[in-house]
Amino acid sequence: MGKDSKPKAKESGGKGKGKQAASGSDENASKGKGKGAKGGDTLGTCTYVKARHVLCEKQGKINEAYKKLEDGWLSNGDKVPPAEFAKIAQEYSECPSGKKGGDLGWFPRGKMAGPFQDVAFSTPIGATSAPFKSTHGYHIILCEGRKN
Repeated sequence: MGKDSKPKAKESGGKGKGKQAASGSDENASKGKGKGAKGGDTLGTCTYVKARHVLCEKQGKINEAYKKLEDGWLSNGDKVPPAEFAKIAQEYSECPSGKKGGDLGWFPRGKMAGPFQDVAFSTPIGATSAPFKSTHGYHIILCEGRKN
């Protein structure tokens, strides 16, 4: 039994020895629906996110836009520069924001629906999401910032 106990659990008063250590990491993972744990605390707990996106009605068109991002940056492990993402959004996006390079500005948790919010709040800053489907069509998101 002594081998299973961790010193930190004893220092904290011994309440829920195993649970206490696990609850700290599970808390952030549950807020980010399991995706937030890989990038740190801010993924699952921030209040606002700044993002750009590309929206297409057809999956083939969003895949074509994503392929351009892959060929230019993502396949090399590079991040897509916001100005370059904006060019792709202007070319491919069917959302009115496409004219502004897909810029959605800052928006709070709860403003965007379902999968869009989940992806926007779980994508690391500077990273580009893979294409995904929502009720509005197919999207790619570039996360530009987070704040509380």
